Amino acid sequence: MSLDLWQRGCERLATELPEQQFATWIRPLPPADITDDGDAGAVACLRVPNRFKLDWIRSQYSARIENVLSDLAGKPVRLELSLAPRDTGMATAAPARPAASRALHMHTPLGRSTQPASAGDVLARTLAARGVGPGSSPARPPDASAPAGERPDIARPAAAPGSAATLPPAANRHRLNTALTFDTLVAGRANQMARTAALHVAGAPGQMYNPLFIYGGVGLGKTHLIHAVGNALLADNPNAKVLYLHAEQFISDVVKNYQRKTFDELKAKYHSLDLLLIDDVQFFAGKERTQEEFFNAFEALLAKRAHIIMTSDTYPKGLVDIDERLTSRFDAGLTVAIEPPELEMRVAILLAKARAEGAPMPEDVAFFVAKNVRANVRELEGALRKVLAYAKFSHKEITIALAREALKDLLSIQNRQISVENIQKTVADFYKIKVADMYSKKRPASIARPRQIAMYLAKELTQKSLPEIGELFGGRDHTTVLHAVRKIGGERHKNTELNQQLHVLEQTLKG
Repeated sequence: MSLDLWQRGCERLATELPEQQFATWIRPLPPADITDDGDAGAVACLRVPNRFKLDWIRSQYSARIENVLSDLAGKPVRLELSLAPRDTGMATAAPARPAASRALHMHTPLGRSTQPASAGDVLARTLAARGVGPGSSPARPPDASAPAGERPDIARPAAAPGSAATLPPAANRHRLNTALTFDTLVAGRANQMARTAALHVAGAPGQMYNPLFIYGGVGLGKTHLIHAVGNALLADNPNAKVLYLHAEQFISDVVKNYQRKTFDELKAKYHSLDLLLIDDVQFFAGKERTQEEFFNAFEALLAKRAHIIMTSDTYPKGLVDIDERLTSRFDAGLTVAIEPPELEMRVAILLAKARAEGAPMPEDVAFFVAKNVRANVRELEGALRKVLAYAKFSHKEITIALAREALKDLLSIQNRQISVENIQKTVADFYKIKVADMYSKKRPASIARPRQIAMYLAKELTQKSLPEIGELFGGRDHTTVLHAVRKIGGERHKNTELNQQLHVLEQTLKG
């Protein structure tokens, strides 16, 4: 009776929920044990395999499930969620399930254990956390000395404390930094979509958003986010085959195996993974053999419903010297951008990192620093370290005056480099128009559009007021500047090409 009611409830939910939501969160659940309490109603006891799913289902679907079951039963049905008992045996065979139960489990994600992980409490905090820690990217592990041919001539920094080089053996095997979790990632509008997609992948790898392609400028938290997915999956299923690496490391592997003629070893290493996390795929540019091997690994992993998450400094169609076969596949799943953090998010990052350092920062100081350091999280971290060190060595309280003194070199460089005149010249060069067109009354789209973009950047990157900006654009009224700022700011979140152009211009101006 209880199994029949649960099955009918699932059938109803399948028609009411979006297909991807049902396939990810409802279909993999085991049948609920429903106990009839007579006139008082009934209780549906649902055992969920891990804390992550339990909290998510409780917050997102429990009321919906109760309503559906109550409607079908003709009396109130209360849903009780609990963790399934943990199987402490090693490699124990799963018990046989009834046919109906197997049908509910037919889409269980590849590589996921149906038993709760001992680190389930870590995953519980994944959804509970709402930006209470740092959002930095780790220092990448140093690349092995790649043979000549496809090795980029870029010096890599030595591994920092807490990076993969100093992790316990299990974490080192996956090359994950265990400090980089969803808990320690400050959430905000700038990373909201990417973070939400990453949470879905962590909850059900191999299903939605495969591949997941995350792009954005340097120091915005792309690496942190993909480490968080890997750590969440391993906390849920310690036996999952997870590997994080920088694109340069994959290039090095290809070169070594090409020289030794041991491509079977390369395939065995990459084709057997449940989750591949690969950073900065733009480094594959111009390396044909590397692209061929990555294409083969990509196809093999998708065929077995393993998950692939990649990061890049640009969106797939913006990648140069990379085979179209690859870029089209990169774009086949979900492509999301991480933006430079907005003011409120920068403040939250500073406050959280200062707390983590044991030196709480007054909010007015955090706002002052955040207003003057706009580029990315790494620059924020550097500014924070300078302020904290200056306060420590001078034995003074952290104030705006102290922050201004500690950051005077950075502020003078910024003020010298980013001026409205510099923005006008940079934008004019980028769009191949004359600088004089920025002040002129000409209104063709080929000129008006770059002029609006320059006004937007002037408001974003300088301390000038709207009237001051208008005056520098040929004596225009402040309402004209405001219209341009709102127009470009609104389009930025919808237009991928415009967003990428603005990223390039911002990085050029801040560089």
